[in-house]
Amino acid sequence: MDRSFALTANSSHETGGPEGSKGQGLNHSDPLDMFVGMELLQRFKPLFLPLYCLVVVVAGVGNTFLLACILADKKLHNVTNFFIGNLAAGDLLMCLSCVPLTVSYAFDSHGWAFGRPLCHLVPLLQCATVFASVLSLTAIAVDRYIVVAHPVRQRISVWGCGAVTLGVWLLSLALAAPPSLYTRYLDLRPSGIDLVVCEEFWPDSGNLRLLYSCFILITSYMIPLLSVSVSYCAITVSLKRYSIPGEPSSSQQRWSQRRKKTFSLLVASVLAFALCWLPLQVLNLLLDLDPDFLIIGKRYINVLQVCCHLVAMSSACYNPFIYASLHSKVRMHLKGYLCPCRNRQREMEERPTSRS
Repeated sequence: MDRSFALTANSSHETGGPEGSKGQGLNHSDPLDMFVGMELLQRFKPLFLPLYCLVVVVAGVGNTFLLACILADKKLHNVTNFFIGNLAAGDLLMCLSCVPLTVSYAFDSHGWAFGRPLCHLVPLLQCATVFASVLSLTAIAVDRYIVVAHPVRQRISVWGCGAVTLGVWLLSLALAAPPSLYTRYLDLRPSGIDLVVCEEFWPDSGNLRLLYSCFILITSYMIPLLSVSVSYCAITVSLKRYSIPGEPSSSQQRWSQRRKKTFSLLVASVLAFALCWLPLQVLNLLLDLDPDFLIIGKRYINVLQVCCHLVAMSSACYNPFIYASLHSKVRMHLKGYLCPCRNRQREMEERPTSRS
């Protein structure tokens, strides 16, 4: 017997995830109807598995390299890069720990194979990494505004960055707790069914699942997009207010270009995050509003969920490329890793000049 429809309990509330709808569907329809979409999903398995592997490899290598650059180069030790490193750490955690288990559960006909503790831990981590990304992007936007609008003000210290990062993760774990609390581990093998279910089962009363989905939809979009918009407007007003009439000096131009690059990095990161998570957000909301699958047929729901989940997970791949394209020091490190011979040759050429 194939297992129930839907992606996985852990993909659910990454952003309002799929299986809240699974739990609702199991509560009020014939459970056998939930198996309809699995046959079609299995046909696409040869396509989805390599794509998921590609996402994990690219995100794993890219974010590891980004973290290594930030940690290795003292010139990159600043507030903005600290928060970008936190963003990369969250993406790395999601891709290396949550995605493989999610994919295994999605395509394994025997269901969840990783035990009861991970059944509750994985949805918590996956949802928490999304909130951590949102809050980190918000922190970067606030930091950019302070740098531009109040350049004389003292920057936050390393300990202050650590405190903010700790607060980001504690708040993210708190916001991500509901899906984990309502996740149930059901071993059906004693009943003669070779299936282990790890799904969200929300109470029918009060539409809690729908309320939480709306909350996630608002916070995961409104917070980063609003923070970037407000920061951009405030920076524009501040630059116009404090701009000096006449021809700007070369140092002023370089400083302005540097700030524009950093803010472009923030905007690109937020847009990549928002666009990647939009399909899954919309699909999850549709499933919560249409638990009887009148809008989306049961046959296609699994494939749609996996497609949207794959696009959402790909958001972890883009930040390293965005950062490398806009940051010269990261490009320099990348060239050093990819072309070590050229790097050694440059060092040899510089040694005699330094001695003379």
